[in-house]
Amino acid sequence: MNAVTSIHPDELIRLPARRGVAVRLQQGQTLKLINTHGKQVVDTWAFNPDDLSEAMSMEHSRAFWLKLNPCKGDSLVTNKRRKILTLTEDSTPGVHDTLVAACDPTRYVQLGVVGHHDSCNENLFLALDALDLVVLETPSPLNLFMNVPVYQDGRIEFAEPVSEPGQYVCLKAEMDAIVVLSACPQDITAVNGMRPQDVHYCVI
Repeated sequence: MNAVTSIHPDELIRLPARRGVAVRLQQGQTLKLINTHGKQVVDTWAFNPDDLSEAMSMEHSRAFWLKLNPCKGDSLVTNKRRKILTLTEDSTPGVHDTLVAACDPTRYVQLGVVGHHDSCNENLFLALDALDLVVLETPSPLNLFMNVPVYQDGRIEFAEPVSEPGQYVCLKAEMDAIVVLSACPQDITAVNGMRPQDVHYCVI
């Protein structure tokens, strides 16, 4: 079950494989996300708690950076073009993704799965529901640690992450925010090295 956490500063919290969590951040707080075992993608969203229709936007952020992926020091912006999170630290090789939509039930049907399969889309709604919050649609997530090479001819590929165990990113809240994390349950493609695993996080 997806849990919403009241976190003490610096308390390290485990996010189980295939699950999601919603975390409230106050402006100035930083969320540290640790890829505990390496190779695990974490779909990440951020919302304005006073207006959930304002959410971190990959299309607006790419226009703000004039590139495909954020680097240390880059801020992510909302669909109202306001800064909501800043990537303040990144101990990984810096390979993340802003192009690919969150996995959902239809995606798994297309991949040949029969019956229920956990998904990041479901994790988003369950995590927010635990706060009695509802969003009307799923924004495109920041796919932390996800490796989606873009080739010269325009093709993309789902490749195994290059992050190693213990590597981490830090996201500073530029405004009060609700951040949702989903330890991606994808085990059909190479997205998580075919093996979804736990990650850990803390607020500092």
